[in-house]
Formats: sequence, C-alpha cells, structure tokens
Amino acid sequence: MTFKELIKKDQLIVEEHLMKFLDKDLTYQKDILKSMKYSIKSGGKRLRPVLFMETIKLFGKNPLDYMAYACAIEMIHTYSLIHDDLPAMDDDSLRRGQPTNHIVFGEAMAILAGDSLLNYAFELLFEDMKDSINQNKAEASYEIAKAAGMFGMIGGQVVDIDSEGKNIDIETMEFIHRHKTGALIEASIVSAAILCGANSDELSNLKRYSKSIGLNFQITDDILDIIGDESVLGKPIGSDEENNKATYPKFYGLEKSIELSKQIRDESLKYLEIFDEDKVFFFKELSNYILERKS
Repeated sequence: MTFKELIKKDQLIVEEHLMKFLDKDLTYQKDILKSMKYSIKSGGKRLRPVLFMETIKLFGKNPLDYMAYACAIEMIHTYSLIHDDLPAMDDDSLRRGQPTNHIVFGEAMAILAGDSLLNYAFELLFEDMKDSINQNKAEASYEIAKAAGMFGMIGGQVVDIDSEGKNIDIETMEFIHRHKTGALIEASIVSAAILCGANSDELSNLKRYSKSIGLNFQITDDILDIIGDESVLGKPIGSDEENNKATYPKFYGLEKSIELSKQIRDESLKYLEIFDEDKVFFFKELSNYILERKS
C-alpha cells in the first residue's frame, strides 16, 4: 500500500467513527448537533487522528481499539477551527471552500458547537477510562488535554492575537507555531505511544519527530504562500506578505527557508532510526511529503 493509500484508508476509518459518535437521535439538542456535524463533515486531511492511528500501528496494536482517542483529537482540532473563524478572532467567512460555521448557524450556535465538540472529546476519553482505567490511559488523556489548553494550542492562539499588528521576533513566531499548530500534532503521536506502553527512548524520539514535522508544516505553508499554485492550494497566494504576517521567509528569506525545511526533514528521519525499518514507512514518507507538498 502506498503512502497516499494508507492516508486515505485511515481517513475513511476516522470519518466512519466520527459519524458513529455523532449519530445521536436528539430532540432539544438537534440544532447544536447539526452545527457540530457541519464542521466535522467539512473535510480536511484528518492529519492528527491519522498520526495517532499510525503510531498505534507502529507498536503493533490495532487502532480500532483506540478510536475514541483518535476522534477526540479531531473534535478538539475542529472546535479550534470553528472558534478561529469567528468575527472576534480571524473573522473568516469560508473554510475549505464552504461557509464557516457562524455564517451558516450564527455566532452563538458556532461558539456552542465549538464548546460542545471540545467537551464531547473529553467525554469520549473519560468514557473509555471509566470501566478500565490505567496509568497509560490517564497519561495519554493528560497529553491531549495539555495540548489543547493554555500550555498548548490556546496558549499559541493567545500570543498570536496579542502579536497582531506588531513586529515580533523569531522566538515569538516560533512559540506561536509550536503551540498553536504543533502541540496537538505532537499529542497525537505521543498519546498513542503512551497508550501502547512506549519506553522512554521511544517516547523521546517520537516527541522530537513530532516537533520537527509540526514545525516543517508551518515552514512549508509559509513557502507555499510565496511560490505555491493557487489552483492547487485552493486559496490565493501572497496573503502573508499582504497582511504583514511573521513568516520564515520574512525572517530568513525564501531560499534559506527552503534549505531549513530540508534540514528539518533530515533531522526528523534520524529520530526514526531506533525503530525497525519496516515499521516506520509511513513516518518516513510523511517527512518527505511535508517537504515536497504542493497544498
């Protein structure tokens, strides 16, 4: 199976389970459920739950036994997108070519849909633990919770908002990227490894790997905003410069940013060397995909 076929297979499994968790026959809460489903169904790469599933496979376990965790991670990610699009935040009217949640359902319902997805994510984690709690499940849930909060994704978003209209230094920019985007990517891999009983060396290397790919996603995003193909990206290029955003090309220049991306790809591959060669095909291909992606 090719890398793209693996991703597609995992995506379909994630979407099937997401719909199962949201397949509720409700009367009074039907409107909020409709709003939640709207954003969950809006597509996307499902990168985070796919990373979770592939890490479970890395340790020889069946990801179908852990889908509550995979879906919880995607619900947290989706809630963050709903809130990011709100008028008080990024004020976006389109997401993946479709009207954003608040445009369709109104601001109040969009806020509540985001809140509901976040809370439902933790309901799924606690539901899995209540009958068979163990240290690994507790630690994995903690990693996910921490990545979603002020020490992770929300912390990055706060600094991003505080930095609007300011000339920030590169350390601040990297803090934003590592927390706003990178934290939940890291938690997707690390929580799965913890659930599988990974040892300290395995955990350490997977943390470094996940930090590397999270950072490289952002660098290649910045590069594509300059040299990408609008028809492939599905959005106009040049918006970062137009909006005076802090980006890697702005600090380092385009050519050095491309070289930095290659260096980070090479670093990420080194962190996989402690694992059996035949078990890390997906992760190696992912590192290469991030470097070479067009969208």
